[in-house]
Amino acid sequence: MARIAGVDIPREKKIKISLTYLYGIGPARALDVLKSANIDPEVRTNTLSDTEIASIREIISDNYAIEGTLRTDVTMNIKRLMDIGSYKGLRHRRGLPVHGQRTSTNARTRKGKKRSIAGKKKVALK
Repeated sequence: MARIAGVDIPREKKIKISLTYLYGIGPARALDVLKSANIDPEVRTNTLSDTEIASIREIISDNYAIEGTLRTDVTMNIKRLMDIGSYKGLRHRRGLPVHGQRTSTNARTRKGKKRSIAGKKKVALK
């Protein structure tokens, strides 16, 4: 099993898909890495030689922030926004959507499960 940046990537999948299992590498970046390493994106991970895996590992470690360092950077950026009191930081702090989505009806992913409001009863008409 190929191990890149401390993550075991799948063996039976194509290498262009396997690289996306690394945090910070999506489909486009995976193709860029493979192009600079001169490796065919359609080849399966288990058919790669050790030198090809080493070249992929070297390209990724030299040119991209991935996994732990990227997670740390993202967390620190959010913390900085919260500390300076920006609008985006306040939205993060309150657990609300940050990018301008509506909150009247949707946004259940950020807001969590519905909470009922006490004392709100319907008035019956006579």
